[in-house]
Amino acid sequence: MSSLNSLRAVVDAWTGTVAGTVVAGLERIVSPRMVRLIEIESGAFALEAAKSENVPKEIAFENGKFIGADLAQIVRGSRIEIVLWPTRFLFRPLELPARAADFLDGIVRAQIDRLTPWSASEAVFGCSVPVAHGGESISTEIAAAPRKLAMSYVEAVSSFHPTAIAIVTETPEGRRIKVFEQRSRGAIDPVRLGRTLQAVLVLAAVAAVIGSVATSYLADRLSARQSELERQITQRRAALRGNDGGERSPLALLERRKYETPASVIVLESMSRLLPDHTYVTELHLTGNKVQIGGITRDAPSLIPLIEQSQHFTRATFYAPTTRSPSDPGERFHIEAQIEPRNAP
Repeated sequence: MSSLNSLRAVVDAWTGTVAGTVVAGLERIVSPRMVRLIEIESGAFALEAAKSENVPKEIAFENGKFIGADLAQIVRGSRIEIVLWPTRFLFRPLELPARAADFLDGIVRAQIDRLTPWSASEAVFGCSVPVAHGGESISTEIAAAPRKLAMSYVEAVSSFHPTAIAIVTETPEGRRIKVFEQRSRGAIDPVRLGRTLQAVLVLAAVAAVIGSVATSYLADRLSARQSELERQITQRRAALRGNDGGERSPLALLERRKYETPASVIVLESMSRLLPDHTYVTELHLTGNKVQIGGITRDAPSLIPLIEQSQHFTRATFYAPTTRSPSDPGERFHIEAQIEPRNAP
């Protein structure tokens, strides 16, 4: 159970970071107009807008409503920032280890009931940008106020359909602290975007599992098909070897032809071993089971018994007259013989 909680915390942190980065990037690209309502000592609000023509400089807040100007035309589709007077907030300093800078919001939320009279659900709160003290610790200042107070201002401008409403204040040292932010349904909310990313991750994980199961199933089917093909190939090979047709099988006929047909290499090897060193072969013809050789030798008649003594040749005879010319170093002969195909030298 603890491992599941840890995994969920990691996923929440990752999706939250990605959603925040995406929203921040979109806001840089498409930034809505900014309208500021800054509370002054009299309790009224100074209005700062991009288009300030025919806009009153001060707006009163009475009975939960802003009066004195038509804010609907000014703030619709804009981002509203309500800057409240610092005296409405409770400020508390907080010192933490330097490694806690990445988890500052969660730490403040967990300790808000210890630092202020309110719980996290009863207050709006925020912290200033942390200041490093050496490399070991950081310090920040927490600002908190009752949620009921902040929501009265938020409800007063929500009906004008702004894209976002933020409540901020300033510390006595001039540090700006945002204690509340609310986005309209049309705007991109990091929380909703984070949940969407989690849903996408879940769907991707389910798709991966289904893909893995399908791949395993297809692999088993292909393996079975391969085994069947190998079995059929083995049967065909057995049939070719003559398991079914005996000596009439193609493989048996091919093997018999191999041993019945004389090999020219073996014929040439055997003939070179038989003939003496003073004999030179200038012609050699293989026709079926008959070989014809011609050349020059010192003693042509002695070649006939030499050839017939071999187990590879029989019925050796001269098929043309033996001649001798003054320019030849010996007798010119022409002999033919029958080949006994043994296919071994």
